[in-house]
Amino acid sequence: MIKYNLKCKNHHEFESWFADSKEFEKLNKRKLLECIFCDSRIITKSIMAPMVSITKEKKNVEIQIRENVLLKEKQKLIKLRNYIEKNFEYVGKDFSKKVREIFYDKKNKNTIYGITSPDEREELKEEGIDLVSIPWVDKDN
Repeated sequence: MIKYNLKCKNHHEFESWFADSKEFEKLNKRKLLECIFCDSRIITKSIMAPMVSITKEKKNVEIQIRENVLLKEKQKLIKLRNYIEKNFEYVGKDFSKKVREIFYDKKNKNTIYGITSPDEREELKEEGIDLVSIPWVDKDN
């Protein structure tokens, strides 16, 4: 299989796959190819960048870069988790009940975190209570 960048007489560019270069020539000669934008049947191959394989060493460098980025993001999430655990009260599965108490009692300034079900979350949203979900990253891994 070979992929060609094609161009019609109206300068529209598009790509198509062929079994080989002979297939392109045969189909084009018989006017069986047409532009996907304007239906022109006058088609030429345009300049095409070849596919280049990446060396194993370069792949390893790219993998290392991605792992470093992921590690940094995980560290940020752990830092956020530590802050929440230090400064917020954990209320577990009572979160929906407790957050309503805080929302409807304007004097209550408690900061809490806990667990809700998708249904509870939807009910809170309908009441005008906005929540933020935070990925709870395991500190040990």
